[in-house]
Amino acid sequence: MNPHMLAQLLVQLIVIIAVSRLIGRGARWLGQPLVIAEVVAGIALGPSLLGWLAPGAMHWLFPPESMPFLKMLAEVGLVLFMFLIGLELDPKLLKGRGHASVAISHSSIVVPFALGAAAGALWLYKSLSSPDVPFSSFVLFMGVSMSITAFPVLARILTERGLMQSKLGAIAIACAAVDDVTAWCILAFVVSLVRASDLAHAGLTTLFALLYIAFMLLLVKPFLARLGARVANREGLTQNVVAITLVLLLGSAWTTEYIGIHSLFGAFMFGAVIPKEGGLAVALAEKLEDVAVVLLLPVFFAFSGLRTQLGLLATPEAWLTCGVIIVLACLGKFGGSAVAARLTGLRWREAGAIGILMNTRGLMELIVLNLGLDLGVISPTLFTMMVIMALVTTFMTTPFLRLLYSPEEQARDQLLGAPEPALPPSAYTVLLCVSHGQAGPGMAVLSRALSGERNEANLYALHLLSPERSLKARGESLDPTAASSGALAPLVGRAEKLGLSVRTLSFVSSEPARDICRTAQAKRADLVLLGWHKPLFSQTVLGGTVHEVMQEAGGTVAVLVDRGLSQVRRVLVPFVGSRHDRAALGLARRLVKQAGAEVTVLHVTSPEGSGAGRAQVEELFPADEGASVKLKVVRHASPEEAALEEAKAGYDLVVVGLGTEWGLEDRLFGVQRERIVRDAPASLLLVRHPEGATVLAQTPEQARTQGATPEAAQPLSARS
Repeated sequence: MNPHMLAQLLVQLIVIIAVSRLIGRGARWLGQPLVIAEVVAGIALGPSLLGWLAPGAMHWLFPPESMPFLKMLAEVGLVLFMFLIGLELDPKLLKGRGHASVAISHSSIVVPFALGAAAGALWLYKSLSSPDVPFSSFVLFMGVSMSITAFPVLARILTERGLMQSKLGAIAIACAAVDDVTAWCILAFVVSLVRASDLAHAGLTTLFALLYIAFMLLLVKPFLARLGARVANREGLTQNVVAITLVLLLGSAWTTEYIGIHSLFGAFMFGAVIPKEGGLAVALAEKLEDVAVVLLLPVFFAFSGLRTQLGLLATPEAWLTCGVIIVLACLGKFGGSAVAARLTGLRWREAGAIGILMNTRGLMELIVLNLGLDLGVISPTLFTMMVIMALVTTFMTTPFLRLLYSPEEQARDQLLGAPEPALPPSAYTVLLCVSHGQAGPGMAVLSRALSGERNEANLYALHLLSPERSLKARGESLDPTAASSGALAPLVGRAEKLGLSVRTLSFVSSEPARDICRTAQAKRADLVLLGWHKPLFSQTVLGGTVHEVMQEAGGTVAVLVDRGLSQVRRVLVPFVGSRHDRAALGLARRLVKQAGAEVTVLHVTSPEGSGAGRAQVEELFPADEGASVKLKVVRHASPEEAALEEAKAGYDLVVVGLGTEWGLEDRLFGVQRERIVRDAPASLLLVRHPEGATVLAQTPEQARTQGATPEAAQPLSARS
């Protein structure tokens, strides 16, 4: 062994992971799953790109003597990954959908299997295979490779699109689960036939495989159930439990490799028999997922890319053959799934979406193709064609699904699907957007002040789950609401103590700002209230998602900077006359009417000013509010400084409109935290009113039509 081989391997891992993540950013920008980026990164590091542009660099980075080590590392990564795939398969997926799922999934296997086998028998065997490859093995393998669906990629697409809880997503994920199990059983049989020297040995391999499956179901599964119960009830997932699990996993993989049906089947089977109740599956997935997916899986993609040689497709006939393979793959998978879905009672739009989703191949196809290349069943040229087919069918899933099932229609189905109690047209509606649990209690206190003793407000608490967090939670439950209960629990708990009724909403979102605005529109929210937490890099309160919501929202948006808000008795409203200031006054007046708060309106004018703005304040906050409202006019060169000086007088809440005069301006990035946010001792409510929406002289109905809040849009003197 070359003493520098370890250094060579470390350099390879650095380059592989870095290139995969770099291309991954571009893939996410295009709305594609990360697996697309990893496959493209593998091809880019192989002879198709790096070997073509800089052969010397590729030979230095991936010398031939390093390939066996890279292959073994990739194999270990695949064993762990197939174990994770088995962990994700939950029998509860089929609950209530067994008949439809089995019918659709089997149709999505039988039809493409038949097309692939027919193409292999009548055409591809003669042109792209050699005589030493058994005809039956080639035909069967082509059938299997055409009928694979990528369960993990499909699950990620559904999660990122927020479809996991929809009827469409539930059927698709159940079909993919059945498809995966069936396809891997067929593949195990095909591999046993290829590896067996004659029919007798093939029969013996099949018999041993059946005995192995029976052993796993009858003996190993009950043992794992007891182990899972012990983990749940006693010491938790200790290192000893992890060690026992890994030993059993590797033993299962070794057994199937020794039998002759490949180690990957053993890893998959062991993951599938682990009970999904009790938390053992979730805990194991959390322990192993990052290492397998981030470190080891990209090695497999790079190794596959090194074996993919686009230069082999040097003739128009070769590219035409590749195109026909793609058409056959799409026709078989999409057509078989869509027709079967339609026959089970789905609408054509839903059936078409099922067909598009089931046509996703991705990683699972690459695993099958590498098996075929290792076994000598397919040639490097056919391997390259099939890799391109896997890329194309995976890449087309997201844009085609977006065309067939738009985000607007998806959001409408999610938000308006459940019936809600009838509310009066004038009900004041607040959408509370909770990102982290620590913002919840303060938002509940403010909601109580806006609702009053008679709960005269309609409150929704929204938590959006990121696709990455949802994927981690999926091992235990496909319900994103359950996964997000930790973030909403502090708000809901405080609301219950305050006697508030809050309806919770939660779903997976890859576009949080847009989904917040869609939810606000669907719920006819008068106010979108965002909780703020300190970001990792940016210091500005009004950046990132907050900035995007403020730019897209059609109504008033407020950000609560909570500094231990426990009551809303004394409120300060700095005022210079902007539309944001008037919206802030509208919220303050509601606090007076509903919570009996004492409001001080700080009208700041320039040193040479005449105080003409006092008339605007009196129009917005007339004298009939009585002693609850105090108007204080000050002359100061810096409104921000004047507001900070007044804020030190012991206020519970400072309600301030956006504006450069207060040092507040929403922007996407910012390295300097706003001074009023940094130095004000009290909790702050930062208010933005949309441009173009008139604040004065509107009826509540007009304000609601234009997206403005009635309290901010109607002259205060005209309200009862």
